[in-house]
Amino acid sequence: MAIQRMDNIGIVVEDMDAAIAFFVELGLELEGRTEVEGSFADQCTGLDGVHCDIAMLRTPDGHSRLELSRYRTPEATADTPRNRPHNILGTHRVMYAVDDLNSTLTRLRPHGAELLGEIANFENTYLLCYVRGPEGIIIGLAEQLG
Repeated sequence: MAIQRMDNIGIVVEDMDAAIAFFVELGLELEGRTEVEGSFADQCTGLDGVHCDIAMLRTPDGHSRLELSRYRTPEATADTPRNRPHNILGTHRVMYAVDDLNSTLTRLRPHGAELLGEIANFENTYLLCYVRGPEGIIIGLAEQLG
């Protein structure tokens, strides 16, 4: 048996509105927002008493989704600082292909985007960079050249 596709990536946030604004500015489309709670949510997460706000965003091509979750109960916990270094074990970034990297950075800065390092030119094929956004989330941006 094989997987069919990657359905979505989930990120837990505290400020749902700021996170949505950041990813909408990046170019994702908000599909919808909802609340989940009850035994189904408890069973899926392995937590007790789940009450969670969820926002689902999709890429313009419709093939990838990002699920943002804000836990009302139980409260979200953090075992590491928000501005973790890029080399921490575990998920460290989501990469997005963009048409114009510099323009994208300009649009994201008012939403708290901070460039990590510099824009790098990979063999005159891609411009690449990492950006820290709201909640300390790191995203990668890649612009294909030529």
